[in-house]
Amino acid sequence: MSSFTLADLEAIVASRAQADPSQSWTAKLVAGGQGKAAKKLGEEAIEAVMAAVKDDRENLVYESADLLYHLMVVLKIADIPLQAVMQELERRTAQTGLSEKASRQDP
Repeated sequence: MSSFTLADLEAIVASRAQADPSQSWTAKLVAGGQGKAAKKLGEEAIEAVMAAVKDDRENLVYESADLLYHLMVVLKIADIPLQAVMQELERRTAQTGLSEKASRQDP
């Protein structure tokens, strides 16, 4: 089992975001702005969905890694720490998913 975490990935993205864009894909995405990074995130999401629909486990793992990486870049550009997302997940899991979804619906 790997000890690599999303917090590790967040730190790597933060570090590489400071690099020369000609030397780092992360820095190039950051320099391109949120629109470019978000578009790439969307592309990776679609590729992950396609792998899931095809039941292509190996490709789903690969595309999921791309998806998580690009999400971390988008969060970095937006200056949203991973901890904020984790806190939201923790808040949501304090109740069942159906209860949480019902609380968001209009009466």
